[in-house]
Amino acid sequence: MTRINDRIRAPRVRVILATGEQLGVMSSREALAKAQMLGLDLVEIAGQVDPPVCKIIDYGKYKYEQAKLKKQKSKSATRMKEVKFRVSTGQHDYNIKLGRAEGFLESNHKVRFLLQFKGRENAHRDLGFETLQRIVNDLKTMAQVDQPARLSGRALAMILAPLPAHQRKRKFHLFHGELMEEDEPDDDDAEADEIDDVPDEVPDEVPDEPSQAASA
Repeated sequence: MTRINDRIRAPRVRVILATGEQLGVMSSREALAKAQMLGLDLVEIAGQVDPPVCKIIDYGKYKYEQAKLKKQKSKSATRMKEVKFRVSTGQHDYNIKLGRAEGFLESNHKVRFLLQFKGRENAHRDLGFETLQRIVNDLKTMAQVDQPARLSGRALAMILAPLPAHQRKRKFHLFHGELMEEDEPDDDDAEADEIDDVPDEVPDEVPDEPSQAASA
């Protein structure tokens, strides 16, 4: 809590004018008298030092400027969001995930794209790099690369940062209401290895097994 005028408890304070001119150390009573003579307030701006530093200023204006500065800092602060992919992510899920990513970018958040490899996917990591490059191309009207794709263990990670607001143009849109900010785990993660063992193509017709009579 900022102390002003007669609420300043220190017996002696270091006084500074609004112009930055230093008046030196004096009693708090003398400093308050100077402030009142100028039609201003005596405001403690550094109470943790000895003696405390006080400034002779318009407190109402000072309070407004401090609130405005705090609001600007809060508005400019960014949080890292994350969207997860798999090599096997289908087109529908891909569109939804990029729609979510655009929402994060629209809110001035950086987005970390994480692509995890499961089972036999580890043998095709080049496909992972292709997927992240595809994301870069699809989001080029919303973001720019902040950290290029890097491989770490069984995962690829990349960070995109939002473009300036006037340059952004969304490409992907969500039509099913609000989505969760955190990515939900893929349903097929637990079955990834089993899915990888399924043949890519299944014959249209399976020949009948020879009957026992024929084999006899």
